[in-house]
Amino acid sequence: MDTANIKGRLDFLREAEKLKSVLRSAHTSTGRTESTAEHSWRLCLMAIAFEDQFAQLDMLKLCVIHDLGEAIHGDIPAVEKNQHPDKSAQEKADLLHLTRSLQPGHRDAIMALWQEYEDAATPEARAVKALDKLETILQHNQGINPQDFDYGFNLGYGRKYTGADPLFAQVRSLLDEDTRQKMGAAAQDASAT
Repeated sequence: MDTANIKGRLDFLREAEKLKSVLRSAHTSTGRTESTAEHSWRLCLMAIAFEDQFAQLDMLKLCVIHDLGEAIHGDIPAVEKNQHPDKSAQEKADLLHLTRSLQPGHRDAIMALWQEYEDAATPEARAVKALDKLETILQHNQGINPQDFDYGFNLGYGRKYTGADPLFAQVRSLLDEDTRQKMGAAAQDASAT
């Protein structure tokens, strides 16, 4: 590999490092705000944890790429997505900027993966979309959230994707049960104050 190609890839990796500092609206189990990179890591781990159920699908590349464009302009919380109709176009432009130092074929491959995910164009992309929603709900339920956190949001979030497969529906059912318990606990805490 020539030096210019190596330098381009290193520049890309330096730029992508910004994703570690992009904060989401979710909180960790210690109460710290979660980063997008941490979300992407656990999404990859979820894909590995359930890969025996989807052995014919290769999901890891999509898991890694799906939010990479957020390294430039940040994350838009799921509860605010309707307020940002240009989110997809912005994220695509940001990913093009992020991959600018890569050779065209490499950049095109990353962009194609992102577009595949964005369009839910393949069984892999639909599975990763479902896992993405389930990971977010799992984190919402596991995190130490502010007192005004809206757990009810979880109950409707991502149903289009999480209901598309019996396994995802089963996972969703368990997470919905957790959400209802969190809602009950939050209501008790609010009435105690």
